[in-house]
Amino acid sequence: MPNAQPVPEAPALPGPTLAEIRLARERVAAVVATTPMEDSRFLSETLGQRVHLKAENLQRTGSYKIRGAYNRISQLSDEEMARGVVAASAGNHAQGVALAARELGIRATIFMPLGVALPKLQATRGYGADVVLHGNIVDETLQAAAEFAERTGAVLIPPFDHPDVVAGQGTLALEILDQVPDVQNVIVPIGGGGLISGIATVFAQLESELGRHVRVIGVQAANAAAYPPSLAAGHPQAIATLPTIADGIAVAKPGSLNFEIIRRTVDQVVTIEDDETAKAIVVLLERAKMVVEPAGAIGVAALLAGEIELDGPTVVILSGGNIDPMIMERIISRGLVASARYLVVSIPLPDRPGQLARIAEIIAEANANVVEVLHTRHGFGLQISEVEIEISMETRGTEHAELVLQHLRDEGYQPRVEE
Repeated sequence: MPNAQPVPEAPALPGPTLAEIRLARERVAAVVATTPMEDSRFLSETLGQRVHLKAENLQRTGSYKIRGAYNRISQLSDEEMARGVVAASAGNHAQGVALAARELGIRATIFMPLGVALPKLQATRGYGADVVLHGNIVDETLQAAAEFAERTGAVLIPPFDHPDVVAGQGTLALEILDQVPDVQNVIVPIGGGGLISGIATVFAQLESELGRHVRVIGVQAANAAAYPPSLAAGHPQAIATLPTIADGIAVAKPGSLNFEIIRRTVDQVVTIEDDETAKAIVVLLERAKMVVEPAGAIGVAALLAGEIELDGPTVVILSGGNIDPMIMERIISRGLVASARYLVVSIPLPDRPGQLARIAEIIAEANANVVEVLHTRHGFGLQISEVEIEISMETRGTEHAELVLQHLRDEGYQPRVEE
């Protein structure tokens, strides 16, 4: 009988070890809150599985980013700390670096794009950072920050592609296990990959100790999804991102370290359209009483859209809650439209008295509420004897909206739903 050949051991994962992540947890405890784990009755009943929401939107600075930023900055040498730190960000990373630097008594310079939302700009300055507005796109802002670091000696703090940052974000996985010990699935937003690589490496290294495989599933915005093509190619790919409401995860190219960890440890990556994310924000407001930014709500969006099959207790990470109230107003409106709870309908009518009153009566009989009416004689394709009205109304959802439309059709009208 031939001698049995030894089975080669799998190569060690790149990035931080479990021991380093546990040390990071002790380190960041000085500034990081243990955020609540909320049971979601609505999602649990809808999906038929126990679903929990990890509320990092309630974290200091309004997102998980403080974990990685503090873990990285706190390990700088005295000489490096004396030179100060610099970062580039349109929001959450900026605030994380600014607060971490303030807590450690270090000067921070943050480069932000010219169009940054006012609340994020004010918050970053409020944490004591020197803010420099530069560039119309994030790539220009990043370049300016890198040039500042080279010119001044300030230490550049990357948003995701560094082992200390990954270790800091990985502390979230240890909290999840404390709060939901029997977790089977963890749903995580993905931008550059810092958060999910930290979480996935913890569960991968704990698999034998736990005696089970915990599925880690990433979610990207469809208009900024660099990971699916990168995973298919086997290496990071740069993409041309399109506008998305989930600007917090709109990253054109995966981090190199993050990609290697994700390639080996993440079970699935799915993408979600903005309308689904807008609907999820409305659900979280109404059902969970949570204010969550689009990037933070995208995991809930993936569940509601049926993109992920669940088997067992699930944790969805609400990664941040920093949302401009003006943008929030628009997103809520978009979410209501996507849920068919706000309906805009155009109807051609004979140009004679009483037509508008009759339309309003039919809508009222169907228990919908008219909120706005526009009237024109100049619509495209109208006959000389016709007018067109555009009616905005509130309904109770898809079935009710269809009922209202059917009532109008039954009365001989031809309603056209506007997108």
